[in-house]
Amino acid sequence: MIDFLSDTVTLPTAEMRQAMFSADVGDDCYGEDPTVRELEAVSAARTGKQAAAFVTSGTLANLTALLAQCPRGHEVLLGDRSDLYNYEAGGVSVAGGVLLHPVATAEDGTLPLELLRAAIRDKSDYQCAPAAVIALENPHCLSGGRVLGLKYLSSVRALADEHGLKIHMDGARIFNAQASLGVPVARIAEHADSLQFCLSKSLGAPYGSMVCGSAALIDSVKRYRKMLGGGLRQGGIMAAAGLVALNSMVERLAEDHRRAAWLAQEIRGLPGVQLRSEKIQTNMVFFDVGGQGNQAFLQALQERGIRMGILGDGVIRAVLHYMIDDQAVRDTVAAMAAILCPATQTSTF
Repeated sequence: MIDFLSDTVTLPTAEMRQAMFSADVGDDCYGEDPTVRELEAVSAARTGKQAAAFVTSGTLANLTALLAQCPRGHEVLLGDRSDLYNYEAGGVSVAGGVLLHPVATAEDGTLPLELLRAAIRDKSDYQCAPAAVIALENPHCLSGGRVLGLKYLSSVRALADEHGLKIHMDGARIFNAQASLGVPVARIAEHADSLQFCLSKSLGAPYGSMVCGSAALIDSVKRYRKMLGGGLRQGGIMAAAGLVALNSMVERLAEDHRRAAWLAQEIRGLPGVQLRSEKIQTNMVFFDVGGQGNQAFLQALQERGIRMGILGDGVIRAVLHYMIDDQAVRDTVAAMAAILCPATQTSTF
């Protein structure tokens, strides 16, 4: 199977498996797991933050970071096409009494400044829930993996400071943003009060995410982590794979970006294929093959040993990762061509 469903489908590398097998561990609920402590220290240093917390998932990372910064009855301003708003089960509202205030997302994944400014309610109006946090997603998945640039991030930071708001960055694939922008991840993270990134997506680890921020913030995050059932015992077994991911998988992300751009270029001219974004910045390619044909097309691909997925708005997504090489891209393009433009010039589905 050539599996483009997500970069979460990757299997741990041999180096990760060996690191997990031989990890030095302790009880992390007592702060005694040396491998977890090392992963947290490395993550904080990479992102330019004071501290970091190792948590089970990106969902828990976003949840704990927001609970630590947004009081009950306050609002988080976020994109209407963000992962946090659409795919995290409303946990911030359920667990924290926090309101999610969606803002229309621009085509490039940004939240237009004028819309953010308009969404910030007058704090003197007791009828309205006041804003506390702006949440940004970088890279932005549903925009095609688009990256938020430094100039834009700086402008949101200025707006947040003007109104006394915090910024949380859902950076599930933040190292893809680093590879795309060509700057250290700390340059991106400096615009946010908190940042979460996933070890289990493009970095290929089997488990976990990191929350990074000030020492006081991370202290609060760890309290919420425990409250929500995420306290770890011998978490170093999984943290060891995360360390390997940070040390060996970051530099190779440009290869995934190259293959994604190559895949997009090769399928652009196939009959019926409509790319949702002509600008491929990271490891994702979004496209349609025409109306209700997407599901049938995916079934035809599946029969040829290739898997892709459909997101909530019906568009097909192909995600590149370390388990997909150049030959897999060639085979995929050939299979798509066979399905969409056989000799008779009629579809095979």
